[in-house]
Amino acid sequence: MKPAEIFKIFRSSGALLDGHFILRSGLHSRQFFQCALVLQHAPLAAKLCGELAKKIDDEAIDTIISPAIGGIIVGQEIARIIGKRHIFVEKEDGKLVLRRGFSIVRGERFLVAEDVVTQGGRVKEAIDIVRAHGGIVTAVAVLVDRSTAELSLGTALHSLVKMPVETFSPAEIPADLKDVPAVKPGSK
Repeated sequence: MKPAEIFKIFRSSGALLDGHFILRSGLHSRQFFQCALVLQHAPLAAKLCGELAKKIDDEAIDTIISPAIGGIIVGQEIARIIGKRHIFVEKEDGKLVLRRGFSIVRGERFLVAEDVVTQGGRVKEAIDIVRAHGGIVTAVAVLVDRSTAELSLGTALHSLVKMPVETFSPAEIPADLKDVPAVKPGSK
């Protein structure tokens, strides 16, 4: 699939939004990816995650791990496609933790799967959890890489599409966005 076709799918499903948004990081942006709106359609989720799975060396992976909630469908679809186990980490007291009886075996090789990455905060938390339990992160896979600078993840990053999105601190919001009401459509 070419990027134009992928972006068309995101826009037609309402997953790629334009406006004034407050991201999880507290930064402001003109664009927002609400991947849940495209991933709610199982055939589109299978198609997009299938394309992403083609970029992954499944021989170097034992298990997929995803940060909840955004990465769960992406991780599950990739795991289904390549025939691997999928687990996820979720928030507890404001940070990601391994729960629900999921386990990580020393030396187990992981792919971290997420829907969107901008600064990589949740991905880095998942990587830290894997490493703290003795696992090895061999790669990260995301549907959309919104980063404007190279992310320091300590492993390869594979994305279905890259769309560097300009972000602004609350003190540096451009004049054209100041009069547009800011919304925070992401997960809490």
